[in-house]
Amino acid sequence: MTTTTDAPRRGRPGYDRDGMLAVIVDAFNDHGYDATSLGIIAQRLGLSKSAVYHHFSSKEEMLELAVGKALGALEAVFESPEATSGAVDLRIRHVLRGAVRVACEQQPYLTLLLRLRGNTDAQRHAMERRREFDQRLRRLFELGREQDSLRDDVDPGVAERLTFGLVNSIVEWYRPDGPLTPDQIADAVVAFVRSGLRVSETRDYR
Repeated sequence: MTTTTDAPRRGRPGYDRDGMLAVIVDAFNDHGYDATSLGIIAQRLGLSKSAVYHHFSSKEEMLELAVGKALGALEAVFESPEATSGAVDLRIRHVLRGAVRVACEQQPYLTLLLRLRGNTDAQRHAMERRREFDQRLRRLFELGREQDSLRDDVDPGVAERLTFGLVNSIVEWYRPDGPLTPDQIADAVVAFVRSGLRVSETRDYR
């Protein structure tokens, strides 16, 4: 009797599906999603076009899987108990540190997400999910202002945009083999936001 398993399909020797996706994401980031043809993808993978479609049904599926890695990681940060309950300053701290780790650990996938322009349904859906995180962080800043742990002369929407702008910039310069670890970068981001927004200055964030 034969049995079946759910083992990942393999592409070219040495590639599993996640490995193939990593190569595909590099191609998207190098050429832009819209300009990356199936021919470019197949060449990068060392496969025929038909072989690529054996593993992925379409280019949009590749995009959905890729940006889903970054979106899923951010969603886990915002939905964790540390981000949804407790003192608001500690919740903000947890979200900032988690977002920095996502920027470092999911760097190619977050880079792709940040460069989307909304030209397809898959892109627009991913961008809508991304905007939900903007709203969640803005709400945390609103709570901070209501509880007097965030200075009242800074609009929470502006605070959110500046903060995510800072975090998102990490994908442009972070290097896994560089001098700073994700935790060290997270320490710097938290300290920077704390000093600028005065989020509970009496607490030690480290």
